[in-house]
Order: sequence, then structure tokens, then C-alpha cells
Amino acid sequence: MAKRIKILYTIPNFDTAGSGKVVYDLVKYIDKTKFEPHICCMHTKGKFFKEIEALDVPFHLFTVASKYRPFFTLPFRVLKTRKFFKKHKFDVIHSWHWSSDFTEPLAAKLSGIPFVYTKKAMGWGNKAWRWRSQLSSKIITINEDMKTQFFSNMTDKIEAIPIGLHTNDFGILEKSFSNADGFSVEKDEFIIVSIANLVDVKGIEFLIEAAKQITSVKIKVFIVGDDSSDYAKGLKQQYESSQIVFTGKKQDIKSYLALADVFVIPTKDVGRKEGQPIAPIEAMLSGRTVLGSEISGIKDILQPFQDCLFTSSSVESIKEKLEYIIQLDDNKRQDLARRMYDFAVENYNIEKSIAMHKNLYLNLIKS
Repeated sequence: MAKRIKILYTIPNFDTAGSGKVVYDLVKYIDKTKFEPHICCMHTKGKFFKEIEALDVPFHLFTVASKYRPFFTLPFRVLKTRKFFKKHKFDVIHSWHWSSDFTEPLAAKLSGIPFVYTKKAMGWGNKAWRWRSQLSSKIITINEDMKTQFFSNMTDKIEAIPIGLHTNDFGILEKSFSNADGFSVEKDEFIIVSIANLVDVKGIEFLIEAAKQITSVKIKVFIVGDDSSDYAKGLKQQYESSQIVFTGKKQDIKSYLALADVFVIPTKDVGRKEGQPIAPIEAMLSGRTVLGSEISGIKDILQPFQDCLFTSSSVESIKEKLEYIIQLDDNKRQDLARRMYDFAVENYNIEKSIAMHKNLYLNLIKS
């Protein structure tokens, strides 16, 4: 058998699923006859680490992103990382580090090993991101705006690879009027669902205000997600009622999507915004119509469905789009949901994502 390409996936930790789940999928499903995946992180803590252990692939405990200070000893820390890379003879290094650290790609450069990183969020803000990017062989972007906002002068390095989902785990859900958590809805109610960790950037208050202004039908809103933040507590104090339901964090999101007539993601156009939000894709894969803010990340998901985008932080715009969905007859609403389902299956499936990563690695080795 020909020598397999040895890929090192680096990530700070597996404290939460998040990026760890994407790394898990890459390692689990990449063709093991052609590739030999390795994983490196700083510690073995976190619930999701047990899932990683079960993959039974080589694992390294090593801090590849060096602290900058003190500056006079920084070269020694970078050389230590270089030695680690060279010792294991990695062919490609793929970083899932969330930060702008440039020491890891510098060590890879000094090792002569191609370095790739995935840009996961819309944060930038310092020169280190530019240094990290200049030192990289390739940069994976997960939405279109990243190319123009961050990498307009290095387009030759960019590979657009959306995060893939296991689309076979989903399917068009029948409309439900109750779920196992004890929540129920009436047949004459129009049900809005939003799923998010409740932090200020998610813009939930704009969705709630828009829903409260609609009088043509009975509205009920389910806000599903971690509600332990001060922002969430403020929302609950102001809005929680029989019409506006905060469920807290839930594992079985499908039971809430089954209640939904529409899924809404009202993220603000500020801060880190969205890289590639997963919840609206899961809603589409469940046969639900999705409305979202016209901002980075969400625009890609709803690109063929321009009528389903609204102006971020605009109560009036959200209200207008909700009323647009409400006035559709059943056949048109089902047709829209079906087209969204087909689009999500075609563009966000794990098989396509794995194939694109495979081609990227092979091209790096050839070049």
C-alpha cells in the first residue's frame, strides 16, 4: 500500500462539541487508505473528549500555539513546536485554533510542512490574523464574506469549504402539536422557533417584538437554548409569557422543529456575528422554512431564498417577512420548505465537505 498522507489536526481542546465535532467527522470519515489522521490538543478535559478517544487514532498532548511573552524566549518556543512537527513527519497540518496565533504556522513554515487553518468566525481585529494568514499555505473559509472582508489580497490561498452535516440523520418532519418535554400548541397558532445560545448578538428581542406586533394570527414563540446569561435573564424577565416560551437548553431539537411553522435566526450585524450557523441548516433539513438576518453566514444559507432575508435588528423587517410566510397558502409554504430542504442536502452534506478537504490535502502534497 502506498504511503498514507499524515495529517495533524490541531485544536485547543474538546471542552464542547462545536469545532470538535467537525474535527471528529473529518478524522472519522476521511479515507484511511489514503490518509493517516492525527489529533493534537492541550488537554484531555471535556465531555466530548470521550468521543474523540473512541476514534482510536494517534493523539498528541502538546501546545502548538506558543505564548508570545516573554518575547526574547519566543523563538525557543517556536522551535520546540517545529521539533514536534518534524519528529512525527506530518505531511499537512490543519489548525482549528479559534485565535489569531501565528506561532503555529511559523513553526510549520520552518518545518517545511504545508499549513492550513479554517476561519470559523467573523472576528479579525489585529495584525496577528494577517501574519497567521500570510504564513499559511491555504485558508479555508466557511462563508462568502470572509473572502472579501479578510482575504481580498490573497485569494489564491482561499478554499471555500462549508461545514458538512450528516443529512441522513434528518428528514422532513411531520407537523406536531406537542412534544416529549410537555410543550403543546394549538392548531390555530402560528409557531415560531429560534434555537441559539442566548447572548446579546443573537438579537432575540427584535424577533420577539416583531412577533408581538402581528395580529392577523395567534402567534407563539419558542426560544430554545442556554438561558443562563444575563442577557437571557433580562429577556425572560421582560417577555416570558404563555406566548413567548423560553425552554432552556435542549438536546432533542427535532421535537421543537416539529412544532414550528417557521424557524428564525435574527442575529445582529455586530461583533463576531455568524461564521456558518448550524441551527438554520438543521431546520431546513427538517423541512422547515427559515427566515434570517441579511448578514455574513446566514446570507450563504439563504442565498437562493432572498425573500426570506430581513434587515438585521429591524423589527419592522422581521415582521414583514413573518407576515410574508403567514400569508402563503399551505402548498406554497410546503414547496418553499421543500426547496430549502433540497438546497441544504445538496450544499451542506458531510460527504461533500470530506471530499473537498481530501482534494485540498492532495493538492497541497502535489504542489
